[in-house]
Amino acid sequence: MDNPVGGTIVTPVRRRRGLPGTVLTWLAVTPFAAWAVARVAGLERGSLPTQLMTATPYAAAGSLVPLLIAALGRKRAATAVALLSTTALGFAVLPRALGGAEAATGRPMKVMTINMLFGKADPQAIMRLVREFQPDVLSTQELTPGAVADLDAAGLKELMPHRVLQDEWSAGGSGLYSRHPLEPLWDVVPPVGHNMPAAIVSLPGGRPVEFVDVHPYPPLGPQVRNWNEALAGLPSASRDTVRVLAGDFNASLDHASLRRLLARGYKDAADQVGAGLVPTWPANRRVLPPIITIDHVLVDERVGVEEVSVRDVPGTDHRAVLAVLSVP
Repeated sequence: MDNPVGGTIVTPVRRRRGLPGTVLTWLAVTPFAAWAVARVAGLERGSLPTQLMTATPYAAAGSLVPLLIAALGRKRAATAVALLSTTALGFAVLPRALGGAEAATGRPMKVMTINMLFGKADPQAIMRLVREFQPDVLSTQELTPGAVADLDAAGLKELMPHRVLQDEWSAGGSGLYSRHPLEPLWDVVPPVGHNMPAAIVSLPGGRPVEFVDVHPYPPLGPQVRNWNEALAGLPSASRDTVRVLAGDFNASLDHASLRRLLARGYKDAADQVGAGLVPTWPANRRVLPPIITIDHVLVDERVGVEEVSVRDVPGTDHRAVLAVLSVP
């Protein structure tokens, strides 16, 4: 007797595999993609995003991790986004380490800038740098009356007798010292932020050079508005005047505000010689080494850059920046 085959045909339900892996991959990729968009488009707004933008070189290096995760997980869309993010951040950061300065002829000009941390920087260490480097102009920030007296007692008065000083017993003090005669300028920089003295330097061998000691407020809390206004208020490059801006900008080349200033006819000296990623702050910390680059020497497009170096100075949280320029 034949027994018919009976029963119910059951189609197994295929479970969607890999969903947690996909979610985790996108969680790794998305922050770096957002960072790349914000950096390229200059979208940082407010105090915290502005401060975070200084870490873009580290974000560029870190973006390789989600790229590797996405590639190994064979997540095509995530890999494409991660690759674009890494590429964008790399193009934003790597040129600073490569340089692109062209040979230029002209008068030599040496510039040194140092934030003195409420005048606490070691005057003897500064004088050793001045005697070794022999700058034509020394740009100081957070210069106090006490620091002025200490530097003169250490010998600066004899080596750099010409000065335009706006020293204060606070972070707002600044001052320019020079080996050559200075003529103060009082209408170059708007009164926003710390004192930022400007002067005409009678550099030998040609036309004088205009020099601005830069020190806007840091972009902390509501001060971010003043910081933006101060950078926007700095003078544009001029065909009639060779100008140098040097100091503590409280800004890196990853800030849109500083890039807009550069677009007005300047170039970053350290960037030109492949030293644009050398950090300048915070210095002399036992636990935390210098991590961000906020002290700069910006020069007119016509000015050649031969060398830029960064040196430690005891007593201050900023490193000194020394630049050898060639002025037309």
